[in-house]
Amino acid sequence: MNDSYGLSGEAKAKLLARMVARTPAATSPKPAEPKLSLGRSKVLDDLAMVRRAGEALEIANPYFRPHEGVAGATTIIDGHSYDNFVSYNYLGLNGDPRVNHAAKEAIDRYGTSVSASRIVSGERPIHRGLERALADVYQAEDCVALVSGHATNVTVIGHLVDREDLVIHDALSHNSIVQGALMSGAKRIVFPHNDLAELDRMLAQSRSAAKRALIVVEGHYSMDGDVPDLARLVTIAKRHRAHLMVDEAHSLGVLGARGHGIFEAAGVDPREIDVWMGTLSKTLSGCGGYIAGSAALIDYLRYSAPGFVYSVGLPPPIAAAALASLEAMGAEPERVARLRANGARFLAAARSHGLDTGPSIGTAIVPIMTGSSIVAARAADALFKQGINVQPIIYPAVPEQGARLRFFISSLHEPDQLDRVAATVSATIEASLDMSVDLAALASRIAAG
Repeated sequence: MNDSYGLSGEAKAKLLARMVARTPAATSPKPAEPKLSLGRSKVLDDLAMVRRAGEALEIANPYFRPHEGVAGATTIIDGHSYDNFVSYNYLGLNGDPRVNHAAKEAIDRYGTSVSASRIVSGERPIHRGLERALADVYQAEDCVALVSGHATNVTVIGHLVDREDLVIHDALSHNSIVQGALMSGAKRIVFPHNDLAELDRMLAQSRSAAKRALIVVEGHYSMDGDVPDLARLVTIAKRHRAHLMVDEAHSLGVLGARGHGIFEAAGVDPREIDVWMGTLSKTLSGCGGYIAGSAALIDYLRYSAPGFVYSVGLPPPIAAAALASLEAMGAEPERVARLRANGARFLAAARSHGLDTGPSIGTAIVPIMTGSSIVAARAADALFKQGINVQPIIYPAVPEQGARLRFFISSLHEPDQLDRVAATVSATIEASLDMSVDLAALASRIAAG
């Protein structure tokens, strides 16, 4: 081949040198940035802080302890028996032979699941039987039951109002109410706990800017054990053309002579309330939630509420257990009377020892205020070692000054048991107050991780 048609060896060498000079220097690839942990950083930080504080104070984790049987007035944990004050089994119907039998019969007939959303093919007669019985409690036209109590508030509130509307709720409302209000997109206003004068003022100021207004309260507040003035709420709602929704999660089976809830205790016509909400997981020995109200309201929810339409129907044994519990409550009002007597006795016993029970009315929920997360956690740990199972409610679940031990009372508790526990709690809290804490050292250890 004629070299004149190509580059000489020298020319090739020079060209190659120029190309090399233009080529960027080889660089090492940047190390991949680590993935951030999923979850909200503040929550993760708070959890880590609480765990480090518990370790520093040598307090055992009081959460997720497995119970080895039905949890009533007593329970078995790790093979040991405890006086139990952490369960919502208010009327002692969870584990009742009639309730168990109803659940077993439902399994034999329908299986453990309906295997579909109810609107598709998951409807069973037991669903409508339960809903009809619940509607009758509230003298309502209809009722619909959903598979989760928390999701009931979220999906229903989120589906009843929108961004043109207003949701105004109590400052101590359950997380599910708050989440439902946020999901709705409506303007959300929080009024101070049980301050109905302030609720009235806030509505007077904000109602005209909203197309619709929804007031949401609880019939029996699970943190403080107190109740709202339902008759006054009805008056306020009418004055401002607002709808009223009452969450009866901790009221059914607890308030009123028959356990029908806040309306019975307050002597208010239940038809004055637009939306009744409740759960199946407490008095009714099951799991799930329900809404009772007008036929139009229930029809709207049954055909369009996302948490109902797109979720599987209640498992048959759960629906059957709830219905059997409701029937037992109706047949045995003495259970409600025993619960109310027990709540009043424990409240009186606690106060006789100088314990701060906050605003509790003394039915199913009695807090013992400590005003300190460290005292609450230490007292709960010490009580557990003495055979008493009660949960501490500490920061950040409540403000630091609102730290407490929260007692759930059952109709199954015995009077002498309640008296003995109240005395033990008093002595234990006093001992916890006397224990010194090097707060500087504790803060340093928590910060160091």
